[in-house]
Amino acid sequence: MKRPAARLHWTEDNEVALLENGLALFPALFEAIGQAADSVHLETYIFRLDDVGQALLGCLERACARGVKVRVAIDGYGSAGTARALQARLAAMGAQCRIYRPEPRRAAWLVPNRRRLRRLHRKTAVIDGELAFIGGINVIDDYADESDARRMDAPRFDYAVRVRGPVVSELAHAQALLWVRMNPPGRRPAGWRWLQRLRPPAPPAVPAGRTRAALALRDNLRNRKTIEAAYLHAIGQARREIVIANAYFLPGRSFRKALRQAVLRGVRVRLLLQGMVEYRMQYHATRALYDELLRHGMEVYEYMPSYLHAKVAVVDDWATVGSSNLDPFSLLLAREANLMVRDAGFASQLRASLERAIDTGGRRVLAHDYGRRGWLHRLADAVSHVLLRIAVALTGKGGEY
Repeated sequence: MKRPAARLHWTEDNEVALLENGLALFPALFEAIGQAADSVHLETYIFRLDDVGQALLGCLERACARGVKVRVAIDGYGSAGTARALQARLAAMGAQCRIYRPEPRRAAWLVPNRRRLRRLHRKTAVIDGELAFIGGINVIDDYADESDARRMDAPRFDYAVRVRGPVVSELAHAQALLWVRMNPPGRRPAGWRWLQRLRPPAPPAVPAGRTRAALALRDNLRNRKTIEAAYLHAIGQARREIVIANAYFLPGRSFRKALRQAVLRGVRVRLLLQGMVEYRMQYHATRALYDELLRHGMEVYEYMPSYLHAKVAVVDDWATVGSSNLDPFSLLLAREANLMVRDAGFASQLRASLERAIDTGGRRVLAHDYGRRGWLHRLADAVSHVLLRIAVALTGKGGEY
């Protein structure tokens, strides 16, 4: 049975360029900010004040000196260690910075509050309302360990896209709505909720390219299932292949069923998942699914050279690049942004990049090897999976997982 298409606004005439890792993203972003004439609006989950963060602040400071309006939105949990210092630095250069759900201070941090799980996980930037960056790459050095304990030998593996065309106005509109929402309640403009129902402004008449694309947002209001529905619709239509690279892969029952049905139709399904452990609970909870995935004919590879942080997929001639993992945090709680692309050339480029990663850094997980893992690994997998399912149950969505 075909699944209904997600509620996406597909537009033609976009130009979409694939950027692999921060090594490609940050030079392109810095160049774009350096050429900005009117505005820069940046959103990120993590903003570290390492070499990359300092270089980005330098670009923003020079933009402010030229009279460019600069806005930065960061997540209060993801950027907890730098949020206040960053806000002060940006204010001193004449930029604005808002913190999405700041973490409570002192003893208030110990008080349970489910709202603290709802995070700003988007990684987006819009320059002059004409050029956008969308992806999964935080403001952090590619080679830095999350704890700063060591330097990795290979860069963190992730993607973003540089976009021109009608999609950019939709992203700018979404950023503006969230910016207003992040105002303190007493300072929100009258009728601000009415703004959420407005369509984005009409795109420029001059086409930027020939790529068909759509912006998919996930929030806790009108777009709760948009990204997951887009995935399910694409998987339901797959006829040749599905390649998914995802940092935290713990999809619900419907998603796993869709993958199984694809295999039964003769579709080749390859999953590139984390091999270098970043967060042990998520890693082991994902490994608890391996038996099901392998038993139903899917190919599972673990990426070993560095942390796999990608959130991308290719399904025949459909592709997506963005911030959304396929886990309960992204699919049920966080604000996310993915670009969906229907273009054979772009899908081929992303597929080739993923296949290089599989060939050069992927360790294939075989059923007989997985079945021989020791009892401690089995216990860690089982306990982690149960604990995460309990956490999902607290959201009221336990039945979906």
